[in-house]
Amino acid sequence: MKKAKLIFLLLCFCMFLVGCSLPGLPSNKDDNVISISGGITTESQILAGLVEGMLQHYTDYETSIINNLGTAQIDQQALNNNDVDISAARYTGTDITTILQMKAIKDPKKAFEVSKRELESRFNQIRFPSYGFDNTFAFMVRQDTADKYHLKKVSDLEKISDQLTVGTDRPWLTRKGDGYQGFIKEYGFDFDTMLPMQIGLVYDAVASGNVDVVLGYSTDGRVASNHLVVLEDDRQFFPPYDATMIVNQDFLSQHPDCKKVLDKLVDTVDTQTMQELNYKADNNLIEPSIVAEQFLKENNYFEDK
Repeated sequence: MKKAKLIFLLLCFCMFLVGCSLPGLPSNKDDNVISISGGITTESQILAGLVEGMLQHYTDYETSIINNLGTAQIDQQALNNNDVDISAARYTGTDITTILQMKAIKDPKKAFEVSKRELESRFNQIRFPSYGFDNTFAFMVRQDTADKYHLKKVSDLEKISDQLTVGTDRPWLTRKGDGYQGFIKEYGFDFDTMLPMQIGLVYDAVASGNVDVVLGYSTDGRVASNHLVVLEDDRQFFPPYDATMIVNQDFLSQHPDCKKVLDKLVDTVDTQTMQELNYKADNNLIEPSIVAEQFLKENNYFEDK
């Protein structure tokens, strides 16, 4: 009897969960408000600000940004549930391996085309062309370390790999495909010590000398603020991570005027520009939304596109 009662309670609990939206998202989304997902990174929040700013400038729709969706999987579920209409910061390489559960694709054009096709066929979602940059993983060292060991590319690390302490975010150590084991297989060497840490801490860790090398993101503003040298991925191990929007097709069908607005953001932000925007937020402590607003004003909201 107790067992039957427990099963009944568990079933009720599961049914309750199915009917709920994701944590942090509105349970009853207002169809008159365009919801835009940002993320937990400075970059994703700046990109969300760009999307919102363009829509506010060119249309009369109300908009809302939902930040702090911690992973691509959570962001994708929010799109699937129609809790958000537009995902402002998604990356081709991540979507291929985590959302689509496919093997990494090294060719940028093919990675875009495959992810675009699969997202449309599986989820009825549209991947827009890139903002103009890709935010890939990159190994970085201090300038003095680069000078001392004549480091320009990742393969140069092999000769001193048994002396190096490397800082990286924890998921990369066990990540399939483009994670640590894949790196060892591709480059043919490993490192003496690996220190897992939050991704936001790696830049200060290498700048202060607590570690010798870190794996960070190529467009992070702290690369410039800490004067780090980005090593060339000479074996092209890391797949492309072109930054794009993903938008629900149903939303575009209901709001056809929005597509023309969002198209104006295509190919407007290159890698150096994204680094500078991230730098303003991370180093100068300007809110990402303000950084986005200033950038749009400086470029006249791309009215000539």
